[in-house]
Amino acid sequence: MRLSVAIVCKNNADTIGRTLDSVRELDDDMEIVAVDSGSTDETIPMLESAGARVIESDWLGFVKTKNKALDACKGEWVLALDSDESVLPDLARAIKDAIIKPGERTGFMVNRMVFYRGEPLNFAWQPEWRLRLVKRDLFHWIGLDPHDHLAPIEGEERIARLAGDLRHDSIEGGFGVFLEKQARHARTMAASMHAEGRRGSALKLVTSPPGAFAKQLIAKQAWRDGIPGWLAAASTAAGTLMKHAALLEMDLERRSPDPVRGENPS
Repeated sequence: MRLSVAIVCKNNADTIGRTLDSVRELDDDMEIVAVDSGSTDETIPMLESAGARVIESDWLGFVKTKNKALDACKGEWVLALDSDESVLPDLARAIKDAIIKPGERTGFMVNRMVFYRGEPLNFAWQPEWRLRLVKRDLFHWIGLDPHDHLAPIEGEERIARLAGDLRHDSIEGGFGVFLEKQARHARTMAASMHAEGRRGSALKLVTSPPGAFAKQLIAKQAWRDGIPGWLAAASTAAGTLMKHAALLEMDLERRSPDPVRGENPS
């Protein structure tokens, strides 16, 4: 088998149809492997209708769950996708060419582009290169949840970049819903950092959020995306603020086993 598409999902019926449609014709010799962590919507029926092999699993965290999907694949190459990502036509053509004639390459990076209300954000978070197409036996997922990434198991990477874009529908439901997701990710990241012995910093709480805002708005020129670009920059700053706030709170909880100590009685 030449290609496997690995997906992790839970209750993603709003986006996974686009994901499945986008990979349908990548290769004649292909499988779709999905690790589902308890979907109660139409996600699993949609996967089964597309011919995917569905593995039901408890949520193990981002890194471990994605490794479970990767380990279940049988293809020589694995295209790793989130359930809110889809392959645009130019990228699909590049993937087809890459797996037929990879040369000495063992992996390929793709540019992930966020879409909002059906339109791409051409500047916010751009470019965002992610290693997503790899030789199955040579790579695994590592990192701190939720910021996982593919890395070689041993040896050196021989990586190239592919033309085209990977569509990312991470703002389905609007920026209000996106901020709720940012809050969950911020807490997860803070917990991962805390477990590694990293401690909170009042200075970073003050300086990092405006730095993140300026990076997106000015350095990335998110302002050129109009109001959505401003909202993207603001949500990035908010996520950074929540991460550092959560990490500081975890330090406080570590020093004081009494959860109500220090609370304002009013």
